[in-house]
Amino acid sequence: MKTGKMMTSKTMTNKAKTRAAAMVLVLLHGIIVFGGFIAPGEPASQNRDFPFVPPTRLHFVDAQGHFHLRPFVYQSVSRPEGLYEYEESRDQEYPIHLFVEGPKYKIAGLFLSSIHLFGVEAPAQIFLAGSDNYGRDQFSRILYGGRISLGAGLLATGISLSLGLLLGTISGFYGRWVDESVMRIAELFLVLPWLYLLLAVRAFLPLHISPVQTFFLLIAVIGSVGWARPARLVRGVVLSARTRKYVLASRGFGASDSYVLRRHVLPHTYGVLLTQAALLVPQYVIAEVTLSFLGLGLSEPLPSWGNLLANLQQYNVLVSYWWMFAPAMALVVFSLGYLALADAFHKRLQSVTV
Repeated sequence: MKTGKMMTSKTMTNKAKTRAAAMVLVLLHGIIVFGGFIAPGEPASQNRDFPFVPPTRLHFVDAQGHFHLRPFVYQSVSRPEGLYEYEESRDQEYPIHLFVEGPKYKIAGLFLSSIHLFGVEAPAQIFLAGSDNYGRDQFSRILYGGRISLGAGLLATGISLSLGLLLGTISGFYGRWVDESVMRIAELFLVLPWLYLLLAVRAFLPLHISPVQTFFLLIAVIGSVGWARPARLVRGVVLSARTRKYVLASRGFGASDSYVLRRHVLPHTYGVLLTQAALLVPQYVIAEVTLSFLGLGLSEPLPSWGNLLANLQQYNVLVSYWWMFAPAMALVVFSLGYLALADAFHKRLQSVTV
């Protein structure tokens, strides 16, 4: 009885962890999808008068000591004695307004709108994550860049899992020479260093192509490299499932291979695929970021987390402007969320197996 209660308690805990991790990721992805609404400006809009402005401070108490219910900002002005050094001009407060008119964008890439979540009146600027060397708002660029980096990771994961499911199922279900051939190829892909392989493949692709073509080429290259591990895991599940009694009974009644796979074998692979998806998405996002960081992915003016971090290749930026690391922090947050979800899926699979 005690063992049963402990197992039930662990199962409920694992379910709660899975829901919590999934809810956090849904929230984070919602912020990225509706980035145009949340971002105060356009990602490519330049303001050459404000390069490398530090993150804007939000205030509730003004210079006279009066408390304001609505947060406000002060205008940033350059210090005459220093290069890229700024201070707040306390002459006037600029309150932050909600649901303001601004540059046009598409909601979730579909519907045109010009309403933004927040903003301030000109000539004040609000840079929640600072600005870059062209005076572009880093916060807006991180939100828009997340669409590229996360989109590449999600689509590449779909390609890898589709290939892994197809080849792993065929290998495990039919066995013999098919199994040997697929597994030898999978082992070859497993021992290859994926980063160098990505660099080698991308180096042979044309450099002067449109951003859309570059995006889909990146997805195709990244997704085609990582199918081997999901395929081996799916193969193991299929090998175990095809020998179960109800599968043998189904075959005895004359069921076709497609029916046996669809009804009795493939459902056992879904848990493994979910776990692998949660592990592969951050890996593929990092792969896209790495290629863009090295100049082999998407290039300016389109933002991605990789080309945002490329500014850190300059030593003076690396040591002087800490807010330029903000895209890396966004990458870390998303990666930790996916790893937590993968761990929760894995524990649920273990509890179900036990």
